[in-house]
Amino acid sequence: MKKPIHTEQAPQAIGPYSQAVQAGNLLFTSGQLGIDPATGQFPATVAEQAKQSLENVKAIVEAAGATMNDIVKTTVFLKDMNDFATVNEVYASFFAQPYPARSAVEVARLPKDALVEIEVIVQLS
Repeated sequence: MKKPIHTEQAPQAIGPYSQAVQAGNLLFTSGQLGIDPATGQFPATVAEQAKQSLENVKAIVEAAGATMNDIVKTTVFLKDMNDFATVNEVYASFFAQPYPARSAVEVARLPKDALVEIEVIVQLS
C-alpha cells in the first residue's frame, strides 16, 4: 500500500507526482530542487541550491516521522560535475556517519534549469 507524504515546508510538486511516497517501511522522495518554498525562487549559487535542496529533503523526511539519520540512499543530480566538491561539502554538513549510500551523476538539464537535485530513500521505524 502506498501512502503519499506532503508538507508545506517543501516546494509543491511541479508535475503529477508526490513529494514522497511511503511503501511499507520505506520512504521514497521525489527529487528536490533547491527552491525556497516560501518564495518559489532559487538561490544564486550551487552551494545555496544544494543546501536548500537538502532542507527540502529534511522537511519531507520529518513530515514522514523520520530524521536525516534514517536516510539509507541518496542520489545527487548535478548540472555540472565540476560542482561536485562544492555540493559534497554542503552535503556532508547534513549527515552523520555512517553516511547513506550515494550516487552522483551529471545530467544534461534539470527542471527549471536548476543546478542540483537530490532524492533519498529512507528506512522508517
